[in-house]
Amino acid sequence: MSSSEPKRKGLLGRMFGSAETPSDEKSAPSAEGAAEAAAAPSEAPRKSWLDRLRSGLAKTSSRLAEGITGLVTKKRLDQATLDELEEVLIAADLGIPTASRITQALAKGRFDKAISADEIRETLAEEVARVLEPLARPLEIDPARKPHVVLVLGVNGSGKTTTIGKLAARLAREGRSVMLAAGDTFRAAAIDQLKVWGERVGAPVIARNVGSDASGLAFDALKEAQAQAADVLLIDTAGRLQNKEGLMAELEKIVRVIRKVDPSAPHDVLLVLDATTGQNALQQVDVFRERAGVTGLIMTKLDGTARGGILVAIAAKHALPIHAIGVGESVDDLQSFSAKDYALAIAES
Repeated sequence: MSSSEPKRKGLLGRMFGSAETPSDEKSAPSAEGAAEAAAAPSEAPRKSWLDRLRSGLAKTSSRLAEGITGLVTKKRLDQATLDELEEVLIAADLGIPTASRITQALAKGRFDKAISADEIRETLAEEVARVLEPLARPLEIDPARKPHVVLVLGVNGSGKTTTIGKLAARLAREGRSVMLAAGDTFRAAAIDQLKVWGERVGAPVIARNVGSDASGLAFDALKEAQAQAADVLLIDTAGRLQNKEGLMAELEKIVRVIRKVDPSAPHDVLLVLDATTGQNALQQVDVFRERAGVTGLIMTKLDGTARGGILVAIAAKHALPIHAIGVGESVDDLQSFSAKDYALAIAES
């Protein structure tokens, strides 16, 4: 990346690179082959981010649209219709509080009157945006910290390593010096994948042999990042189910060890959520927040799932900042979160 490229404000802006990246939990190719694939430019014309978001949330919006249309074609907006609509919204993983807010908003001005599907979708979009707007915050890097430490967590297959690579690419484009720590010491593929990203963005990668102690690696990585005065240290971690006590205790140990080097670190603890897990994501946030002090969320794999509404349910319950969402594997398929864009996409017919 040329040092003459102008810096951009905010960590997760609108422009990432366009290269394809390997999936987080798939078997990684050789480092050389993966590096070549990652560096290859995309030949196909790219849709705008909003178009990709709409396409990614198509199954979710279609599911909602079918339920809404089935209701309004047969009756006025009476209590029975509102109850049925609430069930449709809950079935789309929007959560009980948000579903209740939407039906209450509709009942205020339209009760016992004919109502169109478009009017319901408009109210749906307004209420979803109202829940999400206060939480749509870019991830901010504190230039006073050398380094600003970001710990990335999540269950198996959520997309942690790929997300770290995309964040590193964004930071490098902003002109920041980045160091990566391959803290997923259980999977050789994760270590190799992070090394590919490091080569691609010009970021050193601190790695150890498979099976090494993850907390020790995090300690060494932070000491090295301090020595090199890196702007940002991104620490990968192994995927772990939230109900596995031993693995969650290990995560707590990583945080404790990091704080032995810098008592203020980690400065951000990001939980990467897989949208396809639906309601299980709520429990993931509960446990990871309690055990590791999660400060913000990134949701991946919104493309191709009918469970995109789960982000709204999580927002309503936990009120954690939502930094970014992903709708594909390309670098520019991870973008800063816009509540308005998300609400419009989810409410489309």
